[in-house]
Amino acid sequence: MSNNENSETKNAAATQTNQAWGGRFNEPVDDFVARFTASVNFDQRLYRQDIQGSVAHASMLCKAGVLTEDERDQIMLGLQEIEAQIEAGEFPWSVDLEDVHMNIEAALTAKIGIVGKKLHTGRSRNDQVATDIRLWLRDQIDHIAPILTRLQDGLIGLAEREANTIMPGFTHLQTAQPVTFGHHLLAWNEMLERDYSRLQDCRTRLNQSPLGAAALAGTTYPIDRQFTAQALAFDKPTENSLDSVSDRDFAIEFCAFASILMTHMSRMSEELVLWTSAQFQFIYLPDRFCTGSSIMPQKKNPDVPELVRGKTGRVNGHLISLLTLMKSQPLAYNKDNQEDKEPLFDTVDTVRDCLRAFADMIPAIESREDMMYEAARRGFSTATDLADYLVRKGIAFRDSHEIVGKSVAYGLAENKDLSEMSLEELQQFSTEISADVFEVLTLEGSVAARDHLGGTAPAQVVAAAHRAKARLDER
Repeated sequence: MSNNENSETKNAAATQTNQAWGGRFNEPVDDFVARFTASVNFDQRLYRQDIQGSVAHASMLCKAGVLTEDERDQIMLGLQEIEAQIEAGEFPWSVDLEDVHMNIEAALTAKIGIVGKKLHTGRSRNDQVATDIRLWLRDQIDHIAPILTRLQDGLIGLAEREANTIMPGFTHLQTAQPVTFGHHLLAWNEMLERDYSRLQDCRTRLNQSPLGAAALAGTTYPIDRQFTAQALAFDKPTENSLDSVSDRDFAIEFCAFASILMTHMSRMSEELVLWTSAQFQFIYLPDRFCTGSSIMPQKKNPDVPELVRGKTGRVNGHLISLLTLMKSQPLAYNKDNQEDKEPLFDTVDTVRDCLRAFADMIPAIESREDMMYEAARRGFSTATDLADYLVRKGIAFRDSHEIVGKSVAYGLAENKDLSEMSLEELQQFSTEISADVFEVLTLEGSVAARDHLGGTAPAQVVAAAHRAKARLDER
């Protein structure tokens, strides 16, 4: 074979490889390797952000004199047509083209010719994908935040309605002191309030544009990164080209937010599951949020909170996946980073669905006040109130603690709550006890006595609900 024939053979083989980098290679990629390394099956959901970034990039190239206005307009029109084709479900995604970026670029070139090939001037798939993911995640955060707010709004409304509903407060799942159902619900809201703050912090840090960092070292073309950052509604361009293409902190931070949020929702779910059980019977969940048993006709299973509780492990696992993915990577971009998308995508989907389920379900919860009240009467929940009463009579707390402990032991032996004992029975443990003790031994008196900021008094619960609602209104 002559040298010319050999060269032609190599060039022919190269044309069968991926058009993004085929010039370097003498044979096409193995079919299995092509499927193994492709990401288009999952990263095609970035199409809208990819086109958005390309439009901004084309506009900047025109401003810099790299593209003519006519070339820019051809690119923009072509991208608009491709976006419409994708949204109509008529776009032919190809694994051979690896990813969403090359699929769209190839379609653009097929549509408008050589001008389509000019779009990639001054950028790399490295800064392109980093930009796309930031844009996509920012959009997702902006969809998730209102659902989280809706959940909080429903939770706060339920808390205000239940400000006077007395229930036992627990430590170690043992009856501790009486609280109100509204107070308990507002504790959940405080968790969610912190989650919302973390979500907004994450959005602030991700909202920087890596576009223009190219492969890792920037580009020799006279690009304007401020222009593209502003066009894409980023706060500013990223500072360092190496970090720009290799950073996935924003994805990890979102998954950390999601893990904490899901942990909070799992704790709520655990309580909802307990409270709906025959052993507690504290609340009703509407039938539309429950399922039955295939064999036991009496069953009503709280599947929504159980599933949320179960999905928490899935989201926590995604956080560990991303941390592990990034822990050993040298700068700058590595193919490992292709593995960032599926955990992130699934985390977003899972969080959004769980929040929606809770936002629909929580306002529909109905309390069983009688069962809650009766449960609060059991377990000597006003014992601390009696100890505080004795302290106000001049007895040191440690001594009053022992006195009340003996009275509880007596109550257990006699099967009597503290409020059910006579004055004479109580006075056998301390002569400082007088008839006014019964004012503090009632559940209502115990709850009302905690009339301070953050306390369980119904008036404080209502005030706390109003403050929480005001915070929502300021968003």
